[in-house]
Amino acid sequence: MPYRPHTPAPTRAAALVASVLTVDAVLHLYWTTGATWPAADGRSLSDAVLGTDVPFTPPILIPLAALLLTAAAFVLARSRRPRHLLLRLGTLAVAAGLSLRALAGAYWLFAREADTAFYWLNLMLYTPLCAVLAVAALRVARWKDAARA
Repeated sequence: MPYRPHTPAPTRAAALVASVLTVDAVLHLYWTTGATWPAADGRSLSDAVLGTDVPFTPPILIPLAALLLTAAAFVLARSRRPRHLLLRLGTLAVAAGLSLRALAGAYWLFAREADTAFYWLNLMLYTPLCAVLAVAALRVARWKDAARA
């Protein structure tokens, strides 16, 4: 008898994408308080997260957090309403955005110096995570619930 998980794979993929995007949004909201964890100061945080010196201020961070939460909501909603066209298009946009970040991360591996925190975080965390999430979001976007069709 073949293994049939209780939760469909696209639902698990949506939960993964939505969870990671939500955690990222919470981190951005946390940084709006002026906190710099896990870095020692704002410049170190900016260098590690972005590879350049950008201010981590509420006018920049709050829209990013809102975008991340909106993306998470689209993907999660798509997994619950697989026949809804707007949710499919939104989830495809999330997959496209994550794909672009993964491609940019691959480019930065060759365009950046290897002795920076950003280089290693990009190599070991940011780019692989974005690639995995892009594939997961695409799986959710392409899913057609045969049971509800």
